[in-house]
Amino acid sequence: MLQISQLKLRVGHSTGDLYKLAAKTLKITEQEIQQLVITKKSIDARKEDIFYVYQVEVQIAAEEKKLAKLKAPNVTIAKAAGYDFKPSGINKLSQRPVIAGFGPAGLFCGLMLARNGYNPIILERGEEVDSRVKSVEEFWKSGKLNRESNVQFGEGGAGTFSDGKLNTLVKDKWGRNQEVLKILAEHGAPEEILYLNKPHIGTDKLRNVVKAIREEIKSLGGEVRFNTCLTDVKTEKGTITGVELNHEEFLSCDCLVLALGHSARDTFKLLWEKRMKLTSKSFAIGLRMEHPQILISRNQYGNRYTELPPADYKLTHNAVNGRGIYSFCMCPGGFVVNASSEEGRLAVNGMSNHARDERNANSALIVTVTPPDFKELVLKDEQGFKETYDGVGAEENPMIGVEFQRIWEAKAYEAGRGRIPVQLYGDFKCNRTSSGFGSITPNTKGEYNLANLRDCLPEYVSTALMDGIQAFERRIEGFSNEEAVLTGVETRTSSPLRMERDEFFEASIKGIYPCGEGAGYAGGITSAAIDGIKVFEAIASKYKANEAYN
Repeated sequence: MLQISQLKLRVGHSTGDLYKLAAKTLKITEQEIQQLVITKKSIDARKEDIFYVYQVEVQIAAEEKKLAKLKAPNVTIAKAAGYDFKPSGINKLSQRPVIAGFGPAGLFCGLMLARNGYNPIILERGEEVDSRVKSVEEFWKSGKLNRESNVQFGEGGAGTFSDGKLNTLVKDKWGRNQEVLKILAEHGAPEEILYLNKPHIGTDKLRNVVKAIREEIKSLGGEVRFNTCLTDVKTEKGTITGVELNHEEFLSCDCLVLALGHSARDTFKLLWEKRMKLTSKSFAIGLRMEHPQILISRNQYGNRYTELPPADYKLTHNAVNGRGIYSFCMCPGGFVVNASSEEGRLAVNGMSNHARDERNANSALIVTVTPPDFKELVLKDEQGFKETYDGVGAEENPMIGVEFQRIWEAKAYEAGRGRIPVQLYGDFKCNRTSSGFGSITPNTKGEYNLANLRDCLPEYVSTALMDGIQAFERRIEGFSNEEAVLTGVETRTSSPLRMERDEFFEASIKGIYPCGEGAGYAGGITSAAIDGIKVFEAIASKYKANEAYN
């Protein structure tokens, strides 16, 4: 097939217009086009006249001959791309591989293992997605938290209650990224994710996709156990021998994939106590900021914004105090959600349905924090930290980032009196609790109370946020509106630690394969899914599917 790039059409065009432009570019008639497939689609809104920009693959007769005659720089032979990994392992597994965690990393690692005959056993501490949705909605309504099944834990992972964004910065020459999108589309995601420049599924559609993938895993001989928490890891001579489940059941295994997610703090502590090599790492914290979606779309697209999908944004700034501030997980037409997973602590996230048709846009505005920041804070209560972590101080302990998160989440819970703390930006600048709302009201999942969010963040983060928000006004007029709504705190942007692994993807305890966002190797649905596939490849390159457990 021939690949044609940079095909520009104005907003409101028809499918026929795309065929006409492709035929014109190739200097043929429309009837000569045997097949046309869109491979990329984006919006060019840099000028007043807005265009959709396409890359397509077109099948015609005598393609190489036509290409030679054209000599057009935007027409090439389409490269045959696709994921093509074949298991080559020769070692035998004595037991079925076990995966702890059923978010994107565990989901895709499990699916690929199942498709290749390894019959994985997948453990998920939370509920299957339909029951999980009920538990989460009950929490948002009543404040009653299910500590094992919530926005962070359960089938699909934290991404199940998000915007379902699928763009990633991962360099991918092996076709894993496209394979992830292909699998999602096969299981019910909109076909447009295969070609949109910024694909997303939406939380409402993602739930059904997750269920469909689970059913394929089961149909291929895999097993998924919900309400099953990993409570201990058994080793012998530095090698995994089995796992304890729910403090009551022992399961032998010689291959354990840890796809835990970034909030499995109790399991992090367990692994550290088992002397698995963990290291503290930087992440980012901040607040969610809400604006009317119409403000964002009009600024991005001008007066034709109603003809286009809800606009997003991506903003960065270096603050005067030396801290970097950036937007993260921007949710057009979405909600701010109470994403807590521990009693007495509160964290927020953003979520959108596929239509992105809610009144407000929201995004996390976050500032990078580092291990020295964690130590500075935690050392103020060094004795309490040592008591929590068996006498080991902050200088030596990889759990220090977790404790940093917990401190600020506890302050957010206190500030909001158990509910999401909310504040107007003008009051945030003046360091005072808000008394009411102006033209913008919060759009949240979970109850909220007016508060002073300056009490919920380090002052250097608050200073950087104010500096950044004023700078972002130069990019989006109205961004620094003093009636814009802030909610907090956003602390679960990425894992606060990394589970070290070697070139074969194994941890310091052999037979354990750290995987995905919680292990410190991913940052979103797609990158976590890609890492799940990488870990499958590592296992399948070492082991063959053992007839003993087939």
